[in-house]
Amino acid sequence: MKKISVLFLALITLLACKEEAPKDYVTLRGKIINPTTKVITILGKNFKKEISVNDDGTFIDTLKIVDGFHGFNDGKQQSFIYLKNGYDINLKFDSQNFPKSIEFDGDGSSTNKYLVKKLLFIQEENLNNIKEYFTLDKSEFDKKIMGISKKMDEMLVDAEANGLEPEVLKQEQGNNKKMIEFFTTNYEKEHQMMAAFKPGTPSPKFNYPDVNGKNVSLDDLKGKYVYVDVWATWCAPCKREIPYLKELDNEYKNKDIIFVSLSIDKMEDKDKWLKMVKDENLQGVQIMADKNWNSDFVTSYGIRGIPRFILIDKEGNILKSDAPRPSDPRLKKLFESLDI
Repeated sequence: MKKISVLFLALITLLACKEEAPKDYVTLRGKIINPTTKVITILGKNFKKEISVNDDGTFIDTLKIVDGFHGFNDGKQQSFIYLKNGYDINLKFDSQNFPKSIEFDGDGSSTNKYLVKKLLFIQEENLNNIKEYFTLDKSEFDKKIMGISKKMDEMLVDAEANGLEPEVLKQEQGNNKKMIEFFTTNYEKEHQMMAAFKPGTPSPKFNYPDVNGKNVSLDDLKGKYVYVDVWATWCAPCKREIPYLKELDNEYKNKDIIFVSLSIDKMEDKDKWLKMVKDENLQGVQIMADKNWNSDFVTSYGIRGIPRFILIDKEGNILKSDAPRPSDPRLKKLFESLDI
């Protein structure tokens, strides 16, 4: 009996002391409200995983990843998620109220809640459209940048207290510092350049061939507002805006506005451009610049990154030299303010 008791105690001790192996994968589960897809895609560096979405919008899967930032999309909407092997995280969002509806809970939710907050802050402050900041006079500019810097610092302090991953904290501190330095060091040069594109200033003109080889000029379109999308077939962010731009073109088809898509693809890629216009059934006026980045219209506007959107009034004057994207709700509000 004594020997049995000793063996029993030894077995209990062994089981009690045995450590569970750390989970070397992510469990990602969640729900899409008003789902428009059967698949949610997770994208990382050299990583892609498609997760099936059930009829009720729920999904669950495991992922073996390299710790860090990943993109996620449902075929139309796209945002970011921070993943770390060991996480068991829940993601929920409404496809009709994106990204405001994104919610996280579970292991790893603290860092991702911060990312959502930062994303919404970027949208609210229009930090994806930094050119507008350089149109402000110096006192307004300084006040605006000081407010942005203070708010970003406060967000990080709050997130750190709630469990923000240390590596993300360090990275965000560096990114915020670089952003503020970029604004402050480039103000004078950019402000001077932007002065040439104030509302009411005559717009630089274009005169380029459409898909049928017929030249279309800005002068041809006078009498209507013109919304110009400067893009290229190789530009992923440009292509993400296409569904929204097609929706706008259909919605405003009989209104006083024309949507012009100006490709800056190289001339040797003309067939690729023509094929995409046809395959994607691209709407509006489709034209192709003659010298890609060095085309007159592109250089006149100082365009160094795409997509770029420009709104021109009925007389050919600039309304917005860096207008909101088709996916940005503020664009429709701008149209409404113009009674379009």
